[in-house]
Order: sequence, then C-alpha cells, then structure tokens
Amino acid sequence: MSELRDLYQEVIFDHYRKPRNHHALACANHFAHGHNRLCGDQLTVYLQVDGDVIRDVSFEGSGCAISTASASLMTEILKGRRLQDAENLFNEFHHLLTHADAHAAADLGKLEVLAGVREFPARVKCATLAWHTLQAALKDRAAQVTTE
Repeated sequence: MSELRDLYQEVIFDHYRKPRNHHALACANHFAHGHNRLCGDQLTVYLQVDGDVIRDVSFEGSGCAISTASASLMTEILKGRRLQDAENLFNEFHHLLTHADAHAAADLGKLEVLAGVREFPARVKCATLAWHTLQAALKDRAAQVTTE
C-alpha cells in the first residue's frame, strides 16, 4: 500500500513542479477566478468551449501542491470532453474526496491520485478549488469563487 501512496505522491508533486496547461488561454470564451482563503490558493480557469465541447482549458495562478496538481490534472482530463462529461467528472471527483466509502470511478483516471486528500478535510478545499472555478466559468459567473 505504501508503494501505491508513494506513486500517487510522486504524480502530485510532478504536476505541482511542472503543471500542465499553466498559462492564459488567448482564445478563451469563458473564465473565472477562484480563491481558497484557508491556504492562499488563487487561480483563474480559462475555457474555449465550442458548442457543448471543451476544446481547450488552462489555468493561471499559484497555490499549494494539491491545488496546483488538481488544476493541472483537471485540464488534462477535460480537453475534448463534452460539458455534461465535465459535470459528471466534477460530481464523481467531489464524491471521491468527501465520502469515506467512495471508490474512484473508472473514468476519473489520474484524478484518483488525489483520493487520499479526503483524510484531510481542510485540504479538500485545495483539491476542489479548480473544479468549483471551472463550474463558475461555464456559467459565466463574474464573482470570485471561494471555498468558504
């Protein structure tokens, strides 16, 4: 079990040290800002949505390892997905992090590495900030998203 935990930690730190899609998206037609006051995480999620498909997604900002890794993994898994798929992924991911009896669904892929966060309730906000910000971007909410 500790070997699996070590592997998961390495994936998280890899995405923290070298976040994927960490830049402003010039062609974005949706965006939102998020802030986790507890940890100080701040980010902006950018989306290029065409019809009901997320063509491109990126983020900017700074935060703790969990917040940054979650945003990086989120951008990787969402590219090319339908909006309904994004909503389903959010619900599955949120359930994974907030329910002790939850098991990762097959379509969560690499997001499963963040399952251990549920053992640290204060860190769930770090892991879900990008996802809540994504939902705000999709709904064109102007107000900053917070995890409070």
